[in-house]
Amino acid sequence: MWINPIGSSVLDEPIERLLVNAKQPGTHIHVVSLREGPSHLNYHSYEACVLVDVLRLVKQAEDEGYDAAIIGCFYDTGLWEAREITDRLVVTAPCEASIHLATTLGKRTSVIVSKAKCIPKMADNVLRYGFRESVVSFKSAGLEVHEFQKEAEYTKDKLRMLASQAVESDMAEVIVLGCTAQFGFFRELQEEIGVPVIDAVMASLKYAELLIELRDTFGWNHSKAYTYQGPPAGEIRL
Repeated sequence: MWINPIGSSVLDEPIERLLVNAKQPGTHIHVVSLREGPSHLNYHSYEACVLVDVLRLVKQAEDEGYDAAIIGCFYDTGLWEAREITDRLVVTAPCEASIHLATTLGKRTSVIVSKAKCIPKMADNVLRYGFRESVVSFKSAGLEVHEFQKEAEYTKDKLRMLASQAVESDMAEVIVLGCTAQFGFFRELQEEIGVPVIDAVMASLKYAELLIELRDTFGWNHSKAYTYQGPPAGEIRL
């Protein structure tokens, strides 16, 4: 289950189409969004507004027998909380997945975000995941989330300019498109600038598929020892 943690379904169909075209043969995709809520999560208060609904969908995914849930915002909204309330379900999100993959492809990574407002939260996430030394810069596109797909050529030009700056000025070896609404641009960009460009939607899917395989083959799943240890059964209801 891919969860768009916003009160808008406008991205559901194009994201599902992208995921279906990229998935492994045995993978089945279902994309959902919230019934109500903000149309983006650029503000901390907006994240707080959607958190309970996101956790309910994650728990629903586990109850309905899904193998994985992906929380589809680069803020990774509710990721740790979701891992607390689930047992077998693989739970991941775009920032964690993308940065993990980026650090295996190059030593120095730059992340292109939608607006400068996003950078402090994303920098906190990168620090939390232990990759602060690997992420050498954040670049702001100065665009609202839903503007990325409205004028594709303008978006492409903006991303190309920022990615080129990161490679030339910051010595970035990998570019991460740090908003799920930036999907669909990575192939052309990486051909033009000559370094890997990670699409956060694609990275999340492939990371989830890998984690499912590791769980099913080796029993490697989210540890419940400390960080993701869940509340006692019956103590909280969603």
